[in-house]
Amino acid sequence: MRLLVLGGTEFAGRAVAEAAVGRGWEVTLFNRGRREGPAGTRGLVGDRTRADGLEALRDGEWDAVVDTWAAAPRVVRDSARLLAGRVGHYTYVSSCSVYAWPPAVGFDESAPVVESSADAEDVPYAEAKRGGELAVTEAFGEERSLLVRAGLLLGPWENIDRLPWWLRRIRRGGPVLAPGPRDNALQYIDIRDLAEWTLSAAEAGRSGPYNLVGEPGHTTMEELLTVCAEVTGSSAELRWTEPEAIVEAGIEPWTQLPVWVPRTETELYNAVYRVSVGKALAAGLRCRPVRETVADTWEWMLSADRSGGRPPRRAVGLAPELEAKVLGL
Repeated sequence: MRLLVLGGTEFAGRAVAEAAVGRGWEVTLFNRGRREGPAGTRGLVGDRTRADGLEALRDGEWDAVVDTWAAAPRVVRDSARLLAGRVGHYTYVSSCSVYAWPPAVGFDESAPVVESSADAEDVPYAEAKRGGELAVTEAFGEERSLLVRAGLLLGPWENIDRLPWWLRRIRRGGPVLAPGPRDNALQYIDIRDLAEWTLSAAEAGRSGPYNLVGEPGHTTMEELLTVCAEVTGSSAELRWTEPEAIVEAGIEPWTQLPVWVPRTETELYNAVYRVSVGKALAAGLRCRPVRETVADTWEWMLSADRSGGRPPRRAVGLAPELEAKVLGL
């Protein structure tokens, strides 16, 4: 397979590129050339946001393309139109955020989606991803377009800092604010499992939308944090705290305590942790255990070679002072 990855040096794009190289595919990356791609790939340089930014893509043919763009849909539109006659299949890594709010419990691919346009410029994230979907299907048609609607993504190369934040906090030790309930069910997908499924689906010529995340209850908050302590060798004390007390203290689920959403936050919990993935499971989705995701993410964090991606954005996490206050320290 000749694969073109638009991006390919960060989180999702990098995982796809590495998995494709591992399959023996011929992998070309197109990006701004600011970071080195995985070994075994070749690079084309261009800036998709510029009027002349796609010049490097005007020649060449590929069996498939994978695109992870998350901003202005017209950027996806321009790329898809340029490649439509020279690429067999287009995969767009979208998001479950495209579904209209609030989502129903167990929503599947038939749920209503937000309004958007392939020609849009600056729009909110949900509309940007939906616009990207429209851009791909308009250029390639429904039969040659695969829309991967991803849920919560974790694993090595994560650049949102959710799991890395927990690993650093627990490694630091001491009393840790552990948000309850302990059995709060989580639903996420290791980025490498997303990559492998995506490549297999593209190779098989699958089309249409697929919700791509692990099964509901793949792990729990207790298991996730316990494994973080074990993997880091930490003696941290997990102090399990009722969600009501955390929310009353002004702590925001999901952002200040990454990954965590209490079931009392019904709409957000449904959107993140009650996604139907029956279609993807029937199409071969397999998800590795949480321990492997946590251990490999920690190993990546300790690695001396992190040159291929940006440092974590650190846009999430709880200030130590607020944590201490809630714990009564």
